[in-house]
Amino acid sequence: MSKQGPVYGYLPPDVPKPGALVSLGFQHVLTMFPATVLVAILTGFDVGVTLFASGLATIIALLGSGMRIPLYYGSSFSYIAAVVAVVGAEWGGQQVAQVGIVATAFVSIIAGLVIRWVGKEALDKVLPPIITGSVALVIGIALAKTALDMASANWAIAIITLLATILFSVYLRGRGLIGMLPVLLGAVVGYITSYIAGIVDFTPVAEAAWFRVPNFSFPAFTSPNAWRAVLAIAPIAVATIPESTAHLYQISLYVDRLAEDLGRPPLNIKRLIGLNLILDGVGDLVNGLLGGCAGTNYGENNSLMAITRNYSAPVLVTAGVIAMALGFIGKLAALIGTLPTAVTGGLAIYLFGVIGLQGVALIQSEKVDLFDPRQLAVGAVITVIGIGGAAFPGGNIPLGSLQLPSIATSAVVGILVNAIFLLFPPRPQPALPDRVAVPQ
Repeated sequence: MSKQGPVYGYLPPDVPKPGALVSLGFQHVLTMFPATVLVAILTGFDVGVTLFASGLATIIALLGSGMRIPLYYGSSFSYIAAVVAVVGAEWGGQQVAQVGIVATAFVSIIAGLVIRWVGKEALDKVLPPIITGSVALVIGIALAKTALDMASANWAIAIITLLATILFSVYLRGRGLIGMLPVLLGAVVGYITSYIAGIVDFTPVAEAAWFRVPNFSFPAFTSPNAWRAVLAIAPIAVATIPESTAHLYQISLYVDRLAEDLGRPPLNIKRLIGLNLILDGVGDLVNGLLGGCAGTNYGENNSLMAITRNYSAPVLVTAGVIAMALGFIGKLAALIGTLPTAVTGGLAIYLFGVIGLQGVALIQSEKVDLFDPRQLAVGAVITVIGIGGAAFPGGNIPLGSLQLPSIATSAVVGILVNAIFLLFPPRPQPALPDRVAVPQ
């Protein structure tokens, strides 16, 4: 079938021109910035270190994948409760918590090595599309209140930002570079509107130093309580594996669709899931050793790539360099920090929603039979536990004295329910006879 007009987009190996590299890279930084900084603030970690470490982790992961896996690595919300608990404990502190973050790295690396050994087919039995798709759906929808909370800072600004971003993403698509910058353009519209409304405060920019050295810190491996941090933080990595898998499967789906439209062979990067988890672990190793927050590859940036059809790995490397620079350039970081909360809320409504719908697209593309009670059971428990649990304070489900992170818990429960069907397969159902048409 002939295509109507030219197809615009970048596959992972593609290298845009220098101007496009910078603008598209900055858009990625803008997308990851609010969540990454928020996690650092909530956990008490240094913002500059967290930005630097996220950029470095992203660059290392891209190089480690041979520039084949286009993902950005930012701070993860899944670890907040555990990290805050360790940091605030009498026996803990940030450097003790960093030991737990380093331990999460080895959990992911070991999982990746095991998957590379047993093969993707074995993984697909443990993490079928109904799990990865439902987890992606939960991630997006569970963050809905976070987006609305930010937007509520000024609904008018948030709605203007949201509407501008949607219009740019729809009506500029296929118009070259400008069509790949809807989030950046939407943020600019929101920022200008905020400035006119008098709610942009440039005082932090004036007070910030041009150059600052982030407060890097080394893990307290010799602390007698280091093992307690490992037990508190490391197990969460097991629950984030489905999240990372879902992100890779989603991006693989969209990359191959663009390759088809461009008349190029599919990249099928979902086959690299073992390597992806190893690189996840390497990212946490970087964070743990430098004093950054535990991280994961970002669904927000996946959404941005799906919207713009820009999956260029060199663009993500550029974003990583910008993030690292932000850790040292005080005024630049402060300037981005002046972006009003309502603007980020307007962007988040769109981006978080796209994350959820990417999960739906994954389930559809894999032709999951939602009339099968096994598939329904797995998807149902993940959806209700993940979304319902997000309504509790901090997104943690109270269970006795425990506080279970809702998204991670939903993934684990889904895996366990699916494991029951793997260990005790139900009897095959007899084929139903074809329906006979009833005369009217």
